[in-house]
Amino acid sequence: MTTTLLALSAAMREGSRTEHEAAEGSSFMSELLDGRISPAGYTAYLLRLRTVYAAMETVGRQHLDDPFVAAVHDVDLERLAAIDADLDHWDPTGPRQVDSPAAEAYAARLHASAAWGGLFAAHHYTRYLGDLSGGQAIGRILDRAFDLDGRGIAFYDFAAIGKPKPYKDAYRARLDALGTSPEETDRVVAEVKVAFGLNQALFEELGRDLPRWRRA
Repeated sequence: MTTTLLALSAAMREGSRTEHEAAEGSSFMSELLDGRISPAGYTAYLLRLRTVYAAMETVGRQHLDDPFVAAVHDVDLERLAAIDADLDHWDPTGPRQVDSPAAEAYAARLHASAAWGGLFAAHHYTRYLGDLSGGQAIGRILDRAFDLDGRGIAFYDFAAIGKPKPYKDAYRARLDALGTSPEETDRVVAEVKVAFGLNQALFEELGRDLPRWRRA
């Protein structure tokens, strides 16, 4: 069955499976999931995420009149304030900007997604549903590895939305209710693949400094 015969959310998932697995298999992410990334390495990751989420949340708030944006936008998902709180824990006096070609390219693509809300929804889905899924495991790993007792991992705390699974189910239902044409579905799926590629580029950029980021 081709992805265009699936509901939009299923097409987004099935059509990007290869790109999703490639991003998750990066060396930096593997080290992070094994609890071997240092505070400096995790801070470097957070700074890149800050660039990405600042762009995502700006675009989302500016285009709520688009039905695709309206279907996925929820202020309770927004992560920028949580990232800043976590940076205050990991590096209280450090910068809040980072020189990262990968993060800047990601942010530029997010701003370009304002041209059509389906493109924005592809990025929103990729990041936030990922945060509500595998991201929760990362939060638990960091909590154990650094004995945080919940400190410094606000990024993974979505208390305002309740249990992740019902929320994710409702989110996917809103996407499916948009009733996209086959051509629109293809375009959204293609952008989900782009989004995973941009995430992988972030990890590859961090991976180039992996010896520097490993815990002693």
